[in-house]
Amino acid sequence: MENNNGLDGMNLLRLFSAPILLLAVLSLYGCATPTPPKTHTETGICQTAKVKLDTDFPTGNVANCKAVTEKHFSLSITPEDAPPINCSAWYAFRLTPRNARKTVGRVTISLGYEICGHRYWPKTSSDGTVWTSVPEDDVEITEVDGIKQARFSVRLDKDALFVAAQEIFPPITYETWLRRIGQSANARIWSLGKSAEQRDIPAMTIKKNGHQPREQIVLIGRQHPPEVTGALAMLPFVETLLADTPLAKRYRARFETIVIPMLNPDGVTRGHWRHNIGGTDLNRDWGPFAQPETKLMDSLLKKIAANPGKKLRFFADFHSTWKDVFYSIPDEHPTNPPLFTKLWLERLQERMPDYKVTRDQNHNASSTVSKAYIYETYGVPAVTFELGDKTDRELIKRIGREAATAMMETLLETEPPS
Repeated sequence: MENNNGLDGMNLLRLFSAPILLLAVLSLYGCATPTPPKTHTETGICQTAKVKLDTDFPTGNVANCKAVTEKHFSLSITPEDAPPINCSAWYAFRLTPRNARKTVGRVTISLGYEICGHRYWPKTSSDGTVWTSVPEDDVEITEVDGIKQARFSVRLDKDALFVAAQEIFPPITYETWLRRIGQSANARIWSLGKSAEQRDIPAMTIKKNGHQPREQIVLIGRQHPPEVTGALAMLPFVETLLADTPLAKRYRARFETIVIPMLNPDGVTRGHWRHNIGGTDLNRDWGPFAQPETKLMDSLLKKIAANPGKKLRFFADFHSTWKDVFYSIPDEHPTNPPLFTKLWLERLQERMPDYKVTRDQNHNASSTVSKAYIYETYGVPAVTFELGDKTDRELIKRIGREAATAMMETLLETEPPS
């Protein structure tokens, strides 16, 4: 798999190739330098005469590293804190030749998992923009006590190479993207507030310039750090809402969309599997609102509800899992607009006849996930929009665009609230 994730040439290698540049990136994003995960790279154990392995960049994380030979590293992959933890076994590191004038050749990586086991197929990038899956012939998957382990090799030439579980998608990516699309007269970039580690949580409002639409749509993403495919769908989805098309113009005249693309910047920066810095799965904190990030979402939603000139109409939360699926409120549960999700996804299926739209209808009134909380509190359609780990990246872009188009068409056919 090769992928250009549409980051307009943002080069992570250039940004993160030296500590001073890392500090500049973090400063640009308005946050303090995070304390990196404790790894043996700090003591130089993962630096041989030929290769240096480090995690000194946003999203970089391995639990432990040991140099087996000059060109073989053994890495331990463990979650940020004790179980229970979703098995999103993230890893991201960088290989750098010690002698920039000499090609290193094949470097072997052994990934050892204490729990969960290997999930994400390794990918490489020399610039952080174009990613390539490691060929199957270069990857060996084994089991030890029922837990999948992985061993693979990559070719390291004269330049540094990023290796990661999924495409690296750090906070600076969102800032770059928002800065670009925020140039539209129909977009306003702002901050939802600060995370626990005082990082900005970026936000954007989309509406027709000069209008004050009553009907509100809220989109959020990246509650769970490794769920990159959800992010890859959210970007084209949002861009479609800002497009210069008759449909998007009519939509922006009637609806205001609030976008929170990265609710968990601390977890993303630290390369966490699931949690924020408070050891909490943010998508299990809707209702308790014990964490600063979810408290900010609660305040935002309450502000909309308290304003007689505003009315929440739809909520979507972008995630990743093993397959593409829309988790929704069952049709027998009344929503306002009525049966919106059913009509939306039927229209999406019509727009993508060569793709199977999979919907999973379920609801637990006592659940503290965003979908359940939004429905129980506000009575509106709420969907968890999941993209598969391995879904083709071009298909993800298409799903994002078509889902946004189908959403706009369906919403415009609903009756305005009284």
